[in-house]
Amino acid sequence: MTPTHERVLIVDFGSQVTQLIARRLRESGVFCEIHPYDKVEAMLADFAPKAVILSGGPASVHEAESPAVTRRVFELGVPVLGICYGEMTMCAELGGKVEGGHHREFGRAEIRIEKASPLLAGLGDVGDLETVWMSHGDKITAIPEGFEVVASSPGSPYAVIADEARRFYGIQFHPEVAHTPRGAQMLKNFTHGIAGLTGDWTMASFRQEMVAKIRDQVGDGKVICGLSGGVDSSVAAVLIHEAIGAQLTCVFVDTGLLRHNEAEQVVTLFRDHYNIPLIHVDAGDLFLGELAGVSDPEAKRKTIGRLFIEVFDKESAKIEGAAFLAQGTLYPDVIESVSTSGGPSAVIKSHHNVGGLPDYMKLKLVEPLRELFKDEVRALGVELGLAPAFVGRHPFPGPGLAIRIPGEITREKVAVLQQADAIYLDEIRKAGLYDKIWQAFAVLLPVKTVGVMGDARTYEDVLALRAVTSTDGMTADFFEFPWEVLGRCATRIINEVRGVNRVVYDVTSKPPGTIEWE
Repeated sequence: MTPTHERVLIVDFGSQVTQLIARRLRESGVFCEIHPYDKVEAMLADFAPKAVILSGGPASVHEAESPAVTRRVFELGVPVLGICYGEMTMCAELGGKVEGGHHREFGRAEIRIEKASPLLAGLGDVGDLETVWMSHGDKITAIPEGFEVVASSPGSPYAVIADEARRFYGIQFHPEVAHTPRGAQMLKNFTHGIAGLTGDWTMASFRQEMVAKIRDQVGDGKVICGLSGGVDSSVAAVLIHEAIGAQLTCVFVDTGLLRHNEAEQVVTLFRDHYNIPLIHVDAGDLFLGELAGVSDPEAKRKTIGRLFIEVFDKESAKIEGAAFLAQGTLYPDVIESVSTSGGPSAVIKSHHNVGGLPDYMKLKLVEPLRELFKDEVRALGVELGLAPAFVGRHPFPGPGLAIRIPGEITREKVAVLQQADAIYLDEIRKAGLYDKIWQAFAVLLPVKTVGVMGDARTYEDVLALRAVTSTDGMTADFFEFPWEVLGRCATRIINEVRGVNRVVYDVTSKPPGTIEWE
């Protein structure tokens, strides 16, 4: 993003909810970026932030070699807000004192407003209580010179502190999480009230600037876009096509593992409606043939990833003069690829579309969505003219239905699952519940049970239904359907899908489970 926008720097100390700070700021029209604390020194001058927010984190300030931000942050002359660990490291850096071994404070708490401050403007008067969400084990025992107490709690005498002259603020709780009901207002007080930002970042401005940026990057070169049919790659393709027109060619690898009629919908939308050059590769036989006999989830993913690259490589080689590869990389992917501690994150499962293509392809990346969160991609899609029903579709995994068929995959099983999944989503839409659910899908289990249909005994497959609510996919809870909706789904699936005689509903949250079954 160009420096023409007012920008906020979020310094990441490893909190699991740092992304939520960025989401709250974006929602109020403020462009921001998250950077690890140990990378800030190198990028600070070029980034030129109008304000800085120090995130929470799992470390203890009083421990040796605890993470700290460069002192230059406090010498920029811009407002600084420290959240939880961010408040503690601010105190330690500026002359206060932090100790461990005190009473820990986790979960919901009430803070009492002790002094008026623009940080808490519109929230209440002195003496009023405000509900917040705490998560800390250390305790500030002395605040730096120039700071005053703005709010306190029984467990945190320095729950909110402020040096109004230098516009430095510290809060012990997490305003970015939903459990702090008016946390978004506090953050807006900081960005708009204290820092004086106007909130000049919109999807319309992003669209205009990104079109110009793509044209500048690509010039008269040709771009290949790997089109999966999902929201991210589709929005990226339409945006790039708006910028460079026929210089873009989309390669759609149909693995045979997509949802019911999805391949036809993709071809119709991009080739017929948008008139975007599209190579449609029907590779279903290849993928299903290679997957025959494979039941290990990770082996499935790796097989699909390998084949996808091979097919994509073969088709891309036919496009003469292609110099760029477009990917629908999102901002959470960028953030999660950089560890604040410099170490690798645990691999829960591999993704076939993460990691790029082989080096020998020598293509330069075009990633127009790498600054956006998922909800912002959807908003951009609508801005570009894509139907809200299309961009509002639930997330769909790169390996497709292969990871929704535990055990061995066959063409027959894929057909059964496609039909059942389509019925399930149809009933959800008819009930007006689709947009209330983050993700809903069916899973064909490698389990057979006895049933009775008419006067005949059956011994057929079990189908599991899954639906979750979430804001970002990082945590999720099962969706509480009205029983009659689940009943209709089960009745239709058993009656209309040959080979299924039992339907169950998955009520596992994430954690401990994942959203997908494999």
